[in-house]
Amino acid sequence: MVSNLVVSQLALIALGWLFLMLSWRWPSEPAAARPIPSTPVTPPRKRSTAPQPFTGLARKPHCDACAQAIEGLRLPLPSAPPPKLVSTHGRRRHVDTSRHCCPDADGRSGGWLGLGTISANGHPRGGPWRQLYCSSCQGDFLETPGTIFHGKRVAVDLIVRVIACLAEGLGIRGTARVFKVEAHTVLQGLVDAAEQLQAFARHVLHDIRVQQVQLDELLALLSAVKDGEVSAAEAIERLERSPQWIWVALDPESKLVLAIDVGERPLALAQRVVHQVAQIVAPDCAPLFLTDGFWESLTALLTH
Repeated sequence: MVSNLVVSQLALIALGWLFLMLSWRWPSEPAAARPIPSTPVTPPRKRSTAPQPFTGLARKPHCDACAQAIEGLRLPLPSAPPPKLVSTHGRRRHVDTSRHCCPDADGRSGGWLGLGTISANGHPRGGPWRQLYCSSCQGDFLETPGTIFHGKRVAVDLIVRVIACLAEGLGIRGTARVFKVEAHTVLQGLVDAAEQLQAFARHVLHDIRVQQVQLDELLALLSAVKDGEVSAAEAIERLERSPQWIWVALDPESKLVLAIDVGERPLALAQRVVHQVAQIVAPDCAPLFLTDGFWESLTALLTH
């Protein structure tokens, strides 16, 4: 019979062998499976929903009209006017020439009013316009410089009626057929009238006080005649085929048209129209501008 001591020793040896086998067979724990201490996660920053004031444009858009105005300020100031001429002999003048000036820009009295150097000589060849004489430059000229009638051999009534028909909406070719003149003549009269109206508007419209200014734009089909870039015949043919933008600024209360312009680039047109409005209104006048949400209007307003 086996002794209990032998059995206990064999059991101890078997347990030792089993422990060695298990430690050798058992896979070691990988390093990636080891627990890594977690770092605290920063909660995302909540964006404020409170309204913020508009800080303006990061870069102020360029305005060609403003740049030209700045360049114009650098021009030398005009010289003092020459002394007024007071006639002490001869008969008294019956024709008032105080609102006329010598058209010679290079002359001493060119462009100055009320110097007493202009006298009237009558109507040459029985024409409708009076001939004037400047004693400073000793030259003769008609009383039409600066008007749409200057240099025209057509009757005054005909020019007025042609422009009236165009203003009523009659086309260039239709007007030419009605008055039996060339279409080129009608077109040239329209261009001259537009330039005269623009100069008159610049002279009259200033220091305007309005409460509101409405800006409207329209993509239309018009003709373009600019300093000979397009011939008269080609302009008439392209009357309904040339896309153009039309911008208008008006006072909706009094229906006064403050500015109107036609061109191809919307942003440049918006800049020019708003620049004209800024020059027309009084310095301390800040009207409410109403638009249809066109983005170019906002850019032009923030520029000025």
